[in-house]
Amino acid sequence: MTSKQVIAAADAPAAIGPYSQAVKVGDWLFFSGQLALDCASGELVPGGIAAQTEQVLHNIGAVLNAAGLGFDAVVKTTIYLVDMEDFGVVNEIYGRFFDTDTPPARATVQVAALPKKALLEIEGVALGC
Repeated sequence: MTSKQVIAAADAPAAIGPYSQAVKVGDWLFFSGQLALDCASGELVPGGIAAQTEQVLHNIGAVLNAAGLGFDAVVKTTIYLVDMEDFGVVNEIYGRFFDTDTPPARATVQVAALPKKALLEIEGVALGC
């Protein structure tokens, strides 16, 4: 059996529950859902869906970096949105972080609520550790 390794990024918000920011198993990295939390304060960033999307993706970048990876290693994401009307804004910002020739597979779902009253959360899987 392949062992698992916990990945912790000092420049991403700490987990707010009994889970890891990410877990590496073999060449795979499974990163937990990231909220738009400011690393220093632990609070949601102000500014609505655009600001929250930017922060979520920066937090994901920090976790990927801690595993020695970049956004190009991401193969699958799931986006959880409180309001599907925000899809266009999220999609535009999300697209800036991924190579347009090889974007990851993705699902986007609307949810009733997220922790800390966040507007979105993104989790995923990367390959290439």
